[in-house]
Amino acid sequence: MKKEDWLFEISPKNNVLDLNLKEVWQYRDLLILFVKRDVITLYKQTVLGPLWYIIQPLFTSVIFTLVFNTIAEIPTNGIPNFLFNLTGITAWNYFKDCLINTSDTFKKNEAIFGKVYFPRVIMPMSIVVSNLLKFGIQLVILIFFYGYYVFNGMELAISMSILYLPILIISMGMMGLGLGMIISSMVTKYRDLTFLVSFGVQLLMYLSAVVYPVSIAKEKMQDYPIVSLFIEYNPMTTVIETFRNIVFGTGSISILKIGYMFGISIVLFFLGLLVFNKTEKSFIDTI
Repeated sequence: MKKEDWLFEISPKNNVLDLNLKEVWQYRDLLILFVKRDVITLYKQTVLGPLWYIIQPLFTSVIFTLVFNTIAEIPTNGIPNFLFNLTGITAWNYFKDCLINTSDTFKKNEAIFGKVYFPRVIMPMSIVVSNLLKFGIQLVILIFFYGYYVFNGMELAISMSILYLPILIISMGMMGLGLGMIISSMVTKYRDLTFLVSFGVQLLMYLSAVVYPVSIAKEKMQDYPIVSLFIEYNPMTTVIETFRNIVFGTGSISILKIGYMFGISIVLFFLGLLVFNKTEKSFIDTI
């Protein structure tokens, strides 16, 4: 058979900037299969099943309310404490799950990667897409409790700013995916990095205004300007603050900050894709 008669030719990528997104689109059916696998099998043999999607943010919100608002007396600018925490946790969980679950892609899938060819980036992409279902369920729970508080006298503050929500979701997905692919590529050589990810993500949560308003952080961190600047310019802080502003109408929506956040997410995504594509050529020899 002549070379030009082959439908596909599998060869190493020589150009680092070759992202090969066209091939990813050709394998979109496989992406959908991986998403179905993640959703169906994750809680298939558990007692409560998908109820864990609901239990985790609710229990976390209760604990945060008791510790940070009741004991530490951190104010929430007039927003009900539980609802304030639930809103931050709902947004944070999607980013966290995308980051943690993609950060060991090569390690978890080394068996299938060594036997079958397909664009490797489909695996972390499927994780980000499947986590959208979990985020959607938790968003419904947030809407339920929001309705409860509105029914009991809280002012309804939803406006046209809700149109910014898709930008926030896309940004969280791209940031989680980009950072996850970078870490996953490093894990092929440095296995102990896996143990640092969960710890690092936990620390990052406390620097992303999940459990406090940014205004309080600026006030309390005047003696620590570096920490204050990191909190303010952390793109996930922008995501969570904007999400709260959309839900509660407690502040203005900054187009400049949204543009900054979205720009950072695009840079992280393409940087992660470049590193991931470079690593996939030789990871089987080092993992």
